Amino acid sequence: MLSKVAERMYWFARYLERVENTARMVGVYDSLLFDLPKTVNISWYNLVMINSADAAFSERYKVKDERNVVKFLLADLTNGNSLMVSLKAVRENVRTSRDVLPEEVWELTNELYIYVKENIQNGINRKNRREFLDHIIKGCQQINGLLGDNMSKDAGWQFINLGRNLERADMTSRILDSGSAALISALADNQELDATQVIWGHVLRSSSAAMNYRRTVRSVVNGPDVANFLLNDPQFPRSVAFCINKMDSSKKALPKAEFEALDVIKSKLDVIYDDDSQLGASFRDLINELQVSLADLHFEFSKAWFAPKTS
Repeated sequence: MLSKVAERMYWFARYLERVENTARMVGVYDSLLFDLPKTVNISWYNLVMINSADAAFSERYKVKDERNVVKFLLADLTNGNSLMVSLKAVRENVRTSRDVLPEEVWELTNELYIYVKENIQNGINRKNRREFLDHIIKGCQQINGLLGDNMSKDAGWQFINLGRNLERADMTSRILDSGSAALISALADNQELDATQVIWGHVLRSSSAAMNYRRTVRSVVNGPDVANFLLNDPQFPRSVAFCINKMDSSKKALPKAEFEALDVIKSKLDVIYDDDSQLGASFRDLINELQVSLADLHFEFSKAWFAPKTS
């Protein structure tokens, strides 16, 4: 497979996963607004900081309120990681790779792009936001399901698998980070068990993990168990450990290359959480280190398979 085709497969999968998980992350905070006590002040701006987009946001907006944050994350074409920009990148990568993808992928991608373009205001306004975000998540899942059932598991598929799981691991870590940020706010407002259970319950639901968590952990929702599950569960497809194992398997099916960042990430996951006090600032520091290691892994992939070869 040509390196440029492999790179398009990789980025197609990354951007598609980014679209879905941006919708999930905005959905977490949208739901928290309705379920947390009014005395808890959850800042929407946490989502900008979690995505390391402080500078880009400050260039465009002076007020750090809900509307501006949601517009920045969903619709702002100057934000390189906004949902709309990511979806345009999905569409372009599919358009230029139609000869290696099932033909229905182009149709589904185009339908999703047109829906978002025509209804983006529903995402910015609170009234129909939940329905809008759910439609996007289902659209992304439909495309992934089509790929899984109708695409040969050749090199193209392996690069899709690498892109999807790297982005998914990164976004799972950011969803956990959003939970930790909300927890810190709740504790600062002297909220106890009820608020923390609501926060971690929404973190699970945003990752479609609530049922799997109950079956695996068999305990009430609590921060340490949620962190352990979403970071280390070997069977749940959105856990960081599962994504790392999937990337390891895809790596072995492609031309040989070794990646130091994979081992670094595995070492960072070798932590067990057993108390809410572990999920504050130090936990967010670890999540940040994990995201840096995932970025390093991307650069190692690029160097091994995508970068132009020099003689």
